This record gives sequence, C-alpha cells and structure tokens, in this order.
Amino acid sequence: GGPDGLDPGFKQAAHERIRLSDMTLPHALARVLLVEQLYRAWSINANHPYHRE
Repeated sequence: GGPDGLDPGFKQAAHERIRLSDMTLPHALARVLLVEQLYRAWSINANHPYHRE
C-alpha cells in the first residue's frame, strides 16, 4: 500500500484481514511488530515463562 494504506476496494475484496495497529505503519516497522507478536504467541503456547513474572 501507499502512504495512506491500501485502497478501500482492495480491502473489501479480501476474505480475511489482520491489523497490527489503527495507524498506517512503515513496512519495516510492521514486519518487526508482526514477528514480535508471532514470537509472543509461540512463547505462550510453549508455556515459556513470562519475563515480568
């Protein structure tokens, strides 16, 4: 997508969507956020202890 995100018609045609934020993010930052969330989900599913406990 461009600086204003994806075209609304493109979004409506999608079968599923995921959102990392209400904001439009630079691609590099979006990748970092997605990887961090996937790692966090994997850690929870693997019963890895939370670092703040």
